[in-house]
Amino acid sequence: MATSSSNRASTRIALGIEYDGSRFLGWQTQPGGGTVQDALEAALSGIADAPIGVTCAGRTDRGVHARAQVVHFDTGAERPDSAWVRGVNAMLPEAMAVRWSQRVDPDFHARYAARSRTYRYVLLNRPVRPALAARYAGWHHAPLEVEPMREAAALLLGQHDFSAFRAAECQAKSPVRTLHSIAIEREGERIEFTLRANAWLQHMVRNIVGTLVYVGKGKHRPQWAAQLLESRERARAAPTFGPEGLYLEAVEYEPRWNIPAATAGKTALPVES
Repeated sequence: MATSSSNRASTRIALGIEYDGSRFLGWQTQPGGGTVQDALEAALSGIADAPIGVTCAGRTDRGVHARAQVVHFDTGAERPDSAWVRGVNAMLPEAMAVRWSQRVDPDFHARYAARSRTYRYVLLNRPVRPALAARYAGWHHAPLEVEPMREAAALLLGQHDFSAFRAAECQAKSPVRTLHSIAIEREGERIEFTLRANAWLQHMVRNIVGTLVYVGKGKHRPQWAAQLLESRERARAAPTFGPEGLYLEAVEYEPRWNIPAATAGKTALPVES
């Protein structure tokens, strides 16, 4: 493979990737490796025959999955588009795959150009803990009522200070986010929460789900969600739900960037029902 020339014009490329978060130590690179970013950059660097660094649309924690993560990187290497998909996939661990590759304008930024990010939380609601779905779904043993959870979710919509729903170690400069929608659907023992926002604070989705579960089991009335928002106190909210049931489902961009749209759908992983 030819080595890219240092004076060759750089090309910005966007990728859509999916991964099983239970096999990685989160997104962000670590000195000891083992993260999604580490594996992806190593594979891309192998194809480019030069070091490659990537930027993602949204960092995911350890155990959190992605159906439609978006990243971008710059390279001086000239490779066919197929090399950034099939070639990279041949060098990735089986728990991760590139779904598409797209050459983009140099001004495109996977994180800053994103208009919204959609997450889905899959929850099994039954007395007995799951086995086959242990790494791919959350679990709550007590019966949950969907309608009170929907009432509480509606109170969280819009632009708010979400300090009561952010992790203590969250490094975001501002706790203000705009929550566009929350859909809650039940099918048998499976409950899915689909949340779309302009951006997210660390653990924000999992903390919202925990709060809605407290409402669903009758520990609090729906109005409690609004009270938490007003309090801005994380200690008053429900515990953080586990990462196993969380999926990054879609990242939305303006049409001018020509980024393939990802449509959030039912998560097709070994979730018991």
